[in-house]
Amino acid sequence: MRRLGMSLMALLGLLALGGCAKPDIPWPELEAKYANAQSKYADLPGGLHIHYRDQGNPAGPTVVLVHGFAASLHAWEPWVARLGTEYRIISLDLPGHGLTRAPQGYVASADTNVAVVDELTRRLGAERFVLGGNSMGGGVAWNYALQHPDRLRGLMLVDSAGWPNPREQGEGPPAIFRLLGNPVGRAVLKSFDPTPLAERGLKSAYVDPKLVTPELVARYTDFARAPGHKDILLTMQNRPRAAVSAETFASIGIPTLVMVGEADKVIPPAQSRSLAAAIPGAKLVAYPGVGHVPMEQIPDRSAADVAAFLKGLPPT
Repeated sequence: MRRLGMSLMALLGLLALGGCAKPDIPWPELEAKYANAQSKYADLPGGLHIHYRDQGNPAGPTVVLVHGFAASLHAWEPWVARLGTEYRIISLDLPGHGLTRAPQGYVASADTNVAVVDELTRRLGAERFVLGGNSMGGGVAWNYALQHPDRLRGLMLVDSAGWPNPREQGEGPPAIFRLLGNPVGRAVLKSFDPTPLAERGLKSAYVDPKLVTPELVARYTDFARAPGHKDILLTMQNRPRAAVSAETFASIGIPTLVMVGEADKVIPPAQSRSLAAAIPGAKLVAYPGVGHVPMEQIPDRSAADVAAFLKGLPPT
């Protein structure tokens, strides 16, 4: 409780510097700024209007990529640029993120995100594919592997969430996640401009402050101000979750690549090493001095490692 109280006080100080709450940004304004010629939309069950991009070589093997918490499909563009000549790459914005619209009262969870990935890929005719995810998206990816193993050729977990008992191997969840689990913290976060908190979190995730440009901070804060997004973001981390143990991952029989930045301050790197050890035959690639988002921090090297993994998979 003392730690949570200190986190709340620090948050209040940050938000005080950032000023008062800002209104939602209308969808047409967000789409004009962040959509491009590759942006497409799919209407899925439950009133979801999913933003996705289907890029690269349409005749190549399919790779599906899922972003992390509060991020968007834009995080994968460095890999799309480097892998798209050979592979078809589908990326999407989960509900509560990016340019995806969800109805009022929508409840997001790992299972609903798995369902979104499953429905969208079937709609796009991607019956067999490699699935990759970063952070929360990694959790979506390995949950998908457990629920739909027959559809996956390979699994890629990039600084993935989901290893059980995180306090045993690191400093515990970041302050933002502790705050999301507390009603007072959620109320405070919903009431103020997210810019100072986003900038602080991004600098922690990216390690190199030069990568945290005004444009990057603006993208994160603009999407946090999309209609309805805050309600989803501020509650999804507090949903009950199914029990997970090391044995959970031992049942994954899909070729798996685990990638981790050794300087990750968001999810302790030890958790990725534990994931790699628990998944039979998984390959671990570690990046010294790299933080939570290797695909953006070291796109050339991380994309080369992905390409090597993909080439080593059995034929489709």
